[in-house]
Amino acid sequence: MSAMSNSNWSRRSIFRAAAGMAAAGTLAACGGNNGRGGGSGSGTNLVQFFHAYGEAGTEQAIKRYAKAYSKANVSTTWITGTNFEAKLFSSLLTKQAPDVFEFHPQLQLIKSGQVADLSDIIDPVKDDFNPADIKSHTVDGKIYGVRMIDDPQFFYYRKSMLEKAKVEVPTTLDELLEAAAKLTTDKVKGIDLGNDFTPVQGNLIWSAGADTLDANNQIAYHTDAVVQGLKQLRQLFTSGHVLLDAPTDWWDPSSLNQGLCAIQWGGLWSMPAMQKALGDDLGIFPFPKVGDNGKLSVTNGGWSMFVNAKGKNVEAAKAYVKWLWIEQKKYQEDWALSYGFHVPPRSSIAAQATKLKSGLPAEAVKLFTDYGHFDNIAWDQTMITALNDVIASSVRKGGDPEAALDACDKKVDVELKKLFG
Repeated sequence: MSAMSNSNWSRRSIFRAAAGMAAAGTLAACGGNNGRGGGSGSGTNLVQFFHAYGEAGTEQAIKRYAKAYSKANVSTTWITGTNFEAKLFSSLLTKQAPDVFEFHPQLQLIKSGQVADLSDIIDPVKDDFNPADIKSHTVDGKIYGVRMIDDPQFFYYRKSMLEKAKVEVPTTLDELLEAAAKLTTDKVKGIDLGNDFTPVQGNLIWSAGADTLDANNQIAYHTDAVVQGLKQLRQLFTSGHVLLDAPTDWWDPSSLNQGLCAIQWGGLWSMPAMQKALGDDLGIFPFPKVGDNGKLSVTNGGWSMFVNAKGKNVEAAKAYVKWLWIEQKKYQEDWALSYGFHVPPRSSIAAQATKLKSGLPAEAVKLFTDYGHFDNIAWDQTMITALNDVIASSVRKGGDPEAALDACDKKVDVELKKLFG
């Protein structure tokens, strides 16, 4: 399935580009069923929005769960193409707004009254959720979303290619640049970090020992180590050792599977397809350390269900979310493990997830546990987009990273004032 996305890095990683809450436009071009009704229930009609997951069977699964719900007619709008966020946000301003939608915890949605408080349905089972998932959805003691899946993201690599080139698994960004050079041949690029490099922007910050925001919700990403890391990414971008025109973007396993690169940034969801293609030749490692005080890092993406607080059927929507994402453990397990791998956010389901208990999946869960960074609810779309711009200007276009971060600071400060006064 997935995790999240950026500018044109389609749909997957915590850091996404979006038009923001003021985006205009309609969903007419988004595909899927915008009509009300179509389920097997009677009475209330509910519409749920999902981004188009890449794994086969996901759309059918979500529609199958909805059909099994008897207390309302639940129809699914399955939004294909890039920029799910912009399409979602613009739709929330129209009469075609969904009753239920998947997204990531963001304070702007709560401050604007867009998402409903779900504490009453989550509190009874709160202790069964990963505490980090509860924390990332909680504001002033109220919980505003139900986590469906956790999606760690890290580097995949072809063991045989590294052995042939006599390359050790990189643990620093310097080593990653050296590895990419040694692994590049006339047919294979050393590394793929996504077509526009934005999938790793959070990791660059975390691996430099910094953070997006500190505990007081002040800017924490503008450090000397992050500036140096941006310069190194620029070096990598211009090196000729990077796959920059992959037929599919980073969230799809094709580039590594087809031998277009030796190392690829990706998510846990891709692991079954990669293991099927590459067998024991597949390895994983976290984003390497950046600078002298660096730390290894893994993105913990994921998706959560939210109820549109401005919809006409808030209580009916909450009842549906409670039924599917709290009560129906067989569906929750199916969603997390049958169409690609995800870490189940509920301990009771994770404890029974035999597919994640050994081999490479178990290694991935350990990376998730040891090095993972979860959503910061205060780090919103506008801030994410501002950081996308830093990558665009300093890494892809070769501008001064210090100046790019200064410009980012101004945008983030404006947003922080809106959120916190």
